[in-house]
Amino acid sequence: MQDFLFYLKLGWEHIISFDALDHQLFVLALVAVYSYKDWKKILVLVTAFTIGHSITLALSVLDIFRINSNWVEFLIPLTIVLTSADNILMKNHEKSLMKMNYYLALIFGLIHGMGFANTARMMMASEQKIAIPLLGFNVGLELGQIVVILLVMVVFYLLTKILKLPKNYWIIGVSTIALLWSLVICFERFPI
Repeated sequence: MQDFLFYLKLGWEHIISFDALDHQLFVLALVAVYSYKDWKKILVLVTAFTIGHSITLALSVLDIFRINSNWVEFLIPLTIVLTSADNILMKNHEKSLMKMNYYLALIFGLIHGMGFANTARMMMASEQKIAIPLLGFNVGLELGQIVVILLVMVVFYLLTKILKLPKNYWIIGVSTIALLWSLVICFERFPI
């Protein structure tokens, strides 16, 4: 149980800490097209991300799959750029965009999972069972994502319902901020 709680806390911090800006921006870009009424769809969406994240994290920890960490650190913000751009370009096709986001969450979750792989590989001894640590980490990650989403949905509600900001302005504004910020991170992390 102690291992589970340790990794749960690690997963929580992986999304909630100030160092997790790239993950927070990705979650923000993913849920920008949803409203608080879509909470079931949002839970499925972030679970798809966690599943993708889990798959590559497990494959990396088991040393079945490796990618140079410099490229992974570049690809992570690139996933945010692509998701944000998709939001902007498809803003008038909300249902198609929401459907596309499920695939993006799963596929881009595979890339994000590699971001923690080197650290996880060092932490989990080769003789140690990885099921409990991975479960703990992913539960912590999922809980952290839910907290980020709750905060996003509160801001969404305040802006669209109380201040009457049109939803399209929300989608474009949030996606543009995430896109520009992620482009900066891409340039900072470009592997040379």
